[in-house]
Amino acid sequence: MRTSYEKIDEMRGNLITVTATGVGLGELAKIDMKDGRSAFASVLRIDNTKVTLQVFQNTRGISTGDKVTFLRRQMQVTFSPTILGRRFSGTGAPIDGGACVVGDQLEIAGPSFNPTERIIPTQMVRTNIPMIDVFNCLVESQKIPIFSVAGEPYNQLLMRIANQTDADVVIIGGMGLTFAEYQSFIDNAEESGSLNKTAMFIHRATDPAVECLLVPDMALACAEQFALSNKNVLVLLTDMTAFADAIKEIAITMDQVPSNRGYPGSLYSDLASRYEKAVAIDGLGSITLVSVTTMPGDDVTHPIPDNTGYITEGQFYLHGGRIDPFGSLSRLKQLVIGKVTRQDHGDLANALIRLYAESKKARERRSMGFRLSKWDEKLLRFSHFFEDELMDLEVNCSLDDALDKGWNILSRCFEPQEVGIKQSILERFWPHSVEKVEV
Repeated sequence: MRTSYEKIDEMRGNLITVTATGVGLGELAKIDMKDGRSAFASVLRIDNTKVTLQVFQNTRGISTGDKVTFLRRQMQVTFSPTILGRRFSGTGAPIDGGACVVGDQLEIAGPSFNPTERIIPTQMVRTNIPMIDVFNCLVESQKIPIFSVAGEPYNQLLMRIANQTDADVVIIGGMGLTFAEYQSFIDNAEESGSLNKTAMFIHRATDPAVECLLVPDMALACAEQFALSNKNVLVLLTDMTAFADAIKEIAITMDQVPSNRGYPGSLYSDLASRYEKAVAIDGLGSITLVSVTTMPGDDVTHPIPDNTGYITEGQFYLHGGRIDPFGSLSRLKQLVIGKVTRQDHGDLANALIRLYAESKKARERRSMGFRLSKWDEKLLRFSHFFEDELMDLEVNCSLDDALDKGWNILSRCFEPQEVGIKQSILERFWPHSVEKVEV
């Protein structure tokens, strides 16, 4: 039974306080204003009979004499297969000018999937980006962030992944987006032809902070339903730093005692409860989660990337407009390399990275004026081809084509005995009659 209260005790920012009993954390409430408008709010804190709620919009127009009705349910999102091709706000309302979605009402922010129904992942999510597919494979059900800084093309990287993935469904959760960033996601989906398998939940920078917290929950609740319908779902979240900053903003408004650098002590749990939604379900579909975490000051010890690193299964480090092979890691790649990919995949990837690391040392020797050996010159020539043909984010090719490119680069710069790959692999995959090229 719904209960209503005719008085708001206190208003501060987007928070209101009501004296009420019998309500629960996260419960939804409706505020009926004197001018006939209404707003929704969610219970954030309960202190005896003092209940604090976060309003889902600007509180302008709300007065202390307005009626607050508790709805006896959590925040919900409407799910239907028809959400594909659509765009929604952080409250689940359509923002694309289309009709309201008719479907099932799902409570958001529920528990993670039953651990007994989870399986060890064995399939690769192909992106056609060599620095991911070759060196740090994205595996179905993996949760992995893109660590970057403001100004790097991380949203463009997400859009590339969305366009080129072999996943059945892509769900994009945008948090703190500018209008230009929001529009770029729309334009990209329309131009690439991926709109019909994509749904977007968007929080813009001008929207209330509470909607920023709802975006990943809405996106993941819908992803779970698609996964239960035997779909492989890729969830792309940007930017989890905006999500954490929204948590911090609300905590400060509620006078919570801050923890590290002003963030609440619950930050780890707040992040983990979202990331742990990634799952491969026995006999059904999967949820793979790729997020963006912008690091303030490029500081990996900042609380947001620091906590994220404990939860996730590696990271892609985007630096200088490229995925850095030395800062990136996929902890699940060993589940697919050489098992669902070509036999030469692991040996070739290791050789390419090792030689590229040696080429960085050769560059240092050159910059310090040391005389370069013939081996150094080979390494420098190799690094040029490696960066242009594999590291550049504009490169778009299948995994097999990327592996062939890797062999081609090696054969242009080195002799077979110089690359440190076992003879049985060389005999099968080393290219023949490739002309050595001078740079």
